[in-house]
Order: sequence, then structure tokens, then C-alpha cells
Amino acid sequence: MRIALAVEYDGTGFSGWQRQSGTSTVQGCLEEALARVANQPIGVHCAGRTDAGVHANGQVVHFDSDAPRSERAWVFGSNANLPPQVAVLWATPVDATFHARFSAVRRRYRYIIFNRPIRPTYLTHRVTWEYRALDEQRMAQAGRALLGCHDFTSYRALACQAKSPVRTIHQLEVRRHGPYITIEVEANAFLHHMIRNIAGVLMAIGCGERPVEWAAEVLALRDRTRGGVTARPHGLYLAEVSYPAQFKLPKVESGWEVPG
Repeated sequence: MRIALAVEYDGTGFSGWQRQSGTSTVQGCLEEALARVANQPIGVHCAGRTDAGVHANGQVVHFDSDAPRSERAWVFGSNANLPPQVAVLWATPVDATFHARFSAVRRRYRYIIFNRPIRPTYLTHRVTWEYRALDEQRMAQAGRALLGCHDFTSYRALACQAKSPVRTIHQLEVRRHGPYITIEVEANAFLHHMIRNIAGVLMAIGCGERPVEWAAEVLALRDRTRGGVTARPHGLYLAEVSYPAQFKLPKVESGWEVPG
């Protein structure tokens, strides 16, 4: 039987999603918890691997198991064996054709910037602090140039292993909520560090260091070495993954809202 799960996690303290020898990862913790519930080894596949320090409200994974367990058992049994920083939100049987990564049609990330002169305290690892005053309207205007299907070579990591740099951004919104600025980006898929590089460019524009047109200029260069600074990982969240209706996956209820 193939089972899909929605997973929420605080990436602080983890060396990213992907299992690595000798270090703590989200995948490693989840597989160990599921193995205890199933009483057999479990290997999971995720919708999108996240880097060290990156969080998720709506990560989706799947695994195969012949262990006869109810949906409730997968959820509560896993959570009983997971650290406080990781939680399974729901579990549901899916068709054998479902794949957490390859069946996804859209992914949405949220980047949260804490914009005030004084650094944050309890939010340190959950937001990216920017002490310079940011103009969110300039950032939103610049971001519109990235909408649509483009070659995002300038916005991906030099070590990115994706075969093609072409991606389609369906939505890019910048909003302010008091001292918090959120950048919401939804696309068919993302490249390594793509969101953090977009955030770095938009923040440089927001503080007046670069003109609004710079986001489009960087895109046209197709040269990562000519792009902006890669923003820190702390404010980045994998917010939602969308799949065709035929799979009938539950809606993620993360309870997330802008703090403050």
C-alpha cells in the first residue's frame, strides 16, 4: 500500500531534509518514526528537499508499506516517535501511481522578513532579519518581472543539479504586516536556492541599493555570478504542494499565521 503524509517541521537544528550519515535530518527522523509504527524499515520520498535551517508547513511525502495500519495510527504513532520539531499532519492511502515529487503540479514557498532596526530574539531562527528599511511596494513591482516561464539561471545556485533552469512562476506577492514582510512565490517547481536568491534581489531593491529594474536585468543575464546575495535560510518555509484532484489529498491545516 502507498501512503501519503503531510509533514510540518522547524528546520532549526537539522542539516536539511535529506538523510545524511552522522547528522540529524528531517528525513532521517521521519523514517525512524515510521519504521517503529510499521515494525519494518520505511523509506520516504518528498515533494521538495529543503536546506539546513529551512522550515515546512506543508511538506508532502509518500512511502510504501504492507503493514496493516490505520490512517490514525500512521499519524499519532509517528508523532509519538518524532521530536517536537516535526509533526505529521495527516496520512491517507493513495494510488500506486502517486509520487510526492513527480505528481506535484505546483509548489508554494513563503519567505518571512523581520524588518526593524533591532534584531529579533525568540524569532531568530524563524525569520530573516533586515535592519534597513524596506519598501515592499518597490519589491512587489520588481517581482512582477519574474512572473511567467523563464530561464532562471541567474536565480539558482551554482551547484544546482537540475537539468533545465526553466521554471514557471505563477504567483509572486510581497506584503507587509507591521514589521513583517512576506514574499509568497508559487511555481511549477523550483531550482536550488531559487527563492533565497529572489529574496536577496528583492531586498536589495527594497532598501534602495538597486533600482526596480534590476530584478529583470539579473534574469536576462542568465549568469548566477551577476546576481544578488543569497538570502539567509531562516525565513524560508515550504508552505504548500498542489496535486491533481484525482488523488484527493486532504488540505493541509498548518495553523500558520503572521506572528505579531
